[in-house]
Amino acid sequence: MLLDDLLSLFYPNLCAGCHIALMRGEGILCLGCLADLPKTGFEKIEDNQVARLFWGRANIKMATSFCTFDKGGIMQHLMHQLKYQGRKDIGEKLGFLMGTDLANSPPFHGIELILPVPLHPKRQHKRGYNQSAVVGKGVADAMGVPFIENVLVRNRYSNTQTNKGRFERWENVKELFGVRNPEILEGKHILLVDDVVTTGSTLEACAQVLLKIPGTKVSIATLACA
Repeated sequence: MLLDDLLSLFYPNLCAGCHIALMRGEGILCLGCLADLPKTGFEKIEDNQVARLFWGRANIKMATSFCTFDKGGIMQHLMHQLKYQGRKDIGEKLGFLMGTDLANSPPFHGIELILPVPLHPKRQHKRGYNQSAVVGKGVADAMGVPFIENVLVRNRYSNTQTNKGRFERWENVKELFGVRNPEILEGKHILLVDDVVTTGSTLEACAQVLLKIPGTKVSIATLACA
């Protein structure tokens, strides 16, 4: 205990949100930043703005985002560290927090498998990990639901979706995804996890592939909605 206190004096653990030294018992985010997360509460509302993205596009059971994504806000800061600075611990933490809320939300009861939106191997190799998979593992730990990676896969490399409109995004991702060993997913209620949803085109393309498997149902959860 004394050694830990001495180490924290010279090498303090800093909050990923505000970069102030964490107090004993705090992890990744301080209590102040946890309280400041712009949570949506959408997991309790079936008719929410994320769910509406998929109306008439894909037969999604339930869709939610944990927080809103405001330019210059805490979520943009945290997501940047997760995607570009190797902070997998942030994704695991936020995923666990989101999964805790989902576990307490009746519309998400009955989830049987959790799948991440996949990265192309080329992009994943460059980044070192798939940020959506990191988030998905945190969600799975909180919900006590199996997590499966590398079943939903990208068939080809695609350009970034940034600065594309809805139609361009859809053209960029249609026929982009495939499923390995689809029998694993037959008859399952799948939770599809991603980091951010903007137009929903990528998630829609993933869901359409999954819904071709007999008996599947798909729900969606993302850390943030832009």
